[in-house]
Amino acid sequence: MQASPNEEQKARYQSAVEALNRGDWTRAQQLAMGLVRDVPPHGGVYFVAGVAARELLQIPLAIECLRRAVSLSPQRADYFAQLARALAQASLPSDAVAAADRAVALGPSDPVTLDTLGVVYSQAHAYRKAHEMFRRAVELQPRVASNRFNLATALIYEGETAAAEGELEACLQADPRFWKAYLTLSQLGRQSLEHNHVARFESALTAAGEDPLAAVYVHLALAKEHEDLGDYSRAFDHFVAGKAAGGRLVDYTFERDEAIFAEVQKTFAHRPPPSGGDPSEEPIFVFGLPRTGTTLVERIISSHPWVHSAGELQNFGVTLKRASGSRTSPMLDVDTLQRARDLDWRLLGERYIASTRPGTGQTPRFTDKLPANFLYAGHIAAALPNAKLVCVRRDPMDSCLSNFRQLFALGSPHYGYSYSILDTGRYYVLFDRLMRFWQDVMPGRIFEVQYEDLVDQQEQNTRRLIDFCGLPWDDACLRFEENEAPVATASALQVRSKIYRSAIGRWKRYGPELSELRALLEAEGIAVTD
Repeated sequence: MQASPNEEQKARYQSAVEALNRGDWTRAQQLAMGLVRDVPPHGGVYFVAGVAARELLQIPLAIECLRRAVSLSPQRADYFAQLARALAQASLPSDAVAAADRAVALGPSDPVTLDTLGVVYSQAHAYRKAHEMFRRAVELQPRVASNRFNLATALIYEGETAAAEGELEACLQADPRFWKAYLTLSQLGRQSLEHNHVARFESALTAAGEDPLAAVYVHLALAKEHEDLGDYSRAFDHFVAGKAAGGRLVDYTFERDEAIFAEVQKTFAHRPPPSGGDPSEEPIFVFGLPRTGTTLVERIISSHPWVHSAGELQNFGVTLKRASGSRTSPMLDVDTLQRARDLDWRLLGERYIASTRPGTGQTPRFTDKLPANFLYAGHIAAALPNAKLVCVRRDPMDSCLSNFRQLFALGSPHYGYSYSILDTGRYYVLFDRLMRFWQDVMPGRIFEVQYEDLVDQQEQNTRRLIDFCGLPWDDACLRFEENEAPVATASALQVRSKIYRSAIGRWKRYGPELSELRALLEAEGIAVTD
């Protein structure tokens, strides 16, 4: 402590550090904030206060305290790493990467800091940097399962599947109850009768007892294995069991989604998106339901030498939320939409573009591929009138099945519907209606790509897509599998292969199991083609 603190203050500081180390965030914050008032400025005190605030999701306070911590202790790499993590949580990726780079420049050597930096870089889509941080953490702590899993994930994003498999096996050797690794291992490649993990995964599920996370991850891993082996009835049973277990861990009501879609349409029902936004032509937004070909389309566009792949950015939604002044917790809800009806559209567009720096701006165009941006299409059109908007569509039954099969992040606000096949169908109906609405209120503004058409007539439809984006033709767009940019979606493995038809009509393998879904869609006027 500075300025010769007395023994009582030293004891309070030690107690604050101990509370932080045992995860008692409230106690750590109380002690640290008391010391902020009572002792001269000290980096350690602000660090404890900042980390505790971040863990308590008091992000603005966390950033304020951690900025003070690094200014007072500029040689502490761990302080910069925690500041980077707080900035990432605030959806400020450019600032987060800058703070992480400062930490790396200081030569961190403890595995916790390296792991934190790896997570920050991953969230900012800087996967090569993430790979290096996780690799160094593994070298220091090879028996820590989370280190191995994080490195495996970074390797997958970079297309290094053989190395990733080795890290996943090391992860499970270190901790057989690291359930996420089972699902990731099953997804690394197609299983066969000669090589599969069914017996091993069934044993793990039995040994797991009532662990809810095991039920989620291992059931879904078994679903993937049985699907590869052609046992679709058993696969579907595991999908249902795994997704039901996941649904019990999330707070979801279909009515909340229904209200958001209704409010979006109400906002633009009697007027087209206003004019006067930022004139930038840089962004190409690619959206649609997830698992319907959005990554494929984005990879095709970003294979063009004029286009940088910026990844799945949350930036537009974050920028709109801040501009609206809404103080509710969800990124998008009825309150946010109501407050965002009369914004300074040009300023919103400017702030969005600025928020993508420094990752963008080095090429004439960049792609922003966040599937859920279809909800913001009207706002994007108003804020960025020269941006290109591309929506990917897919067969309704395949769309619903692919969403139900996928385990999205349990904490994600976008995909709560996906834990039930019928909720997924209802969500598809909302999506379909909204896309028809956008075509009515701003005809021609959104270019719709049909996944099946792209697969069957690749060059013809790729040329139409590239022309819509205002780009000169380049043959590289037909060789998207050669695109070396990392991929951080569930399609990370598929898009490194040439275009294929095997996913078209997958739903037909599950015909009896999907009869209720089919009836739901047809009752809403959505045609299902056998």
